Amino acid sequence: MPPGKYILKLCLLGDGAVGKTSLVRRYVFDVFDDKYLMSFGTKVSKKTVAFDDTHVDIMIWDILGQRTQNTLHAAYYRGAVGALIVCDCTRPETVTSLSSWVDSFVSVVGDMPITILANKCDLKKAISMTELKSFCDSIGAVLTETSAKTGANVEDTFVQIASRMVEEPE
Repeated sequence: MPPGKYILKLCLLGDGAVGKTSLVRRYVFDVFDDKYLMSFGTKVSKKTVAFDDTHVDIMIWDILGQRTQNTLHAAYYRGAVGALIVCDCTRPETVTSLSSWVDSFVSVVGDMPITILANKCDLKKAISMTELKSFCDSIGAVLTETSAKTGANVEDTFVQIASRMVEEPE
């Protein structure tokens, strides 16, 4: 990993109520609140990650989950060098829409690191992890099961994508 200081934009995408804002709050502030707070537009949070001689300020863009806002989404994607695209393990329809989130992101920024998050892994799954893994393999994305509630894999996921974003710069 090249030494230095980086400021990198990371988009957090996915349908409404999949837990995007909860994941950011867990990662940045180490808190969880099970009250649903709908995001309007985008909210930007920052967290610094250090790898030896490399310091990365991750600018996390938590983007609204309404897919009808494609023009607005495209404006938010510009300048991003990675994405976490989130689905809800309890709602199969959120898995179905992953490909449209991936397509819209890639159409704006090109081939950047993507991690698919199967969030709410602490609850009973209503999705096929085998099919989701197959989808991720087909698009070259990493798959991680997370829980904003318990914190499972949240910190590691953000650190890993930050590392990939530095290794695969724009």
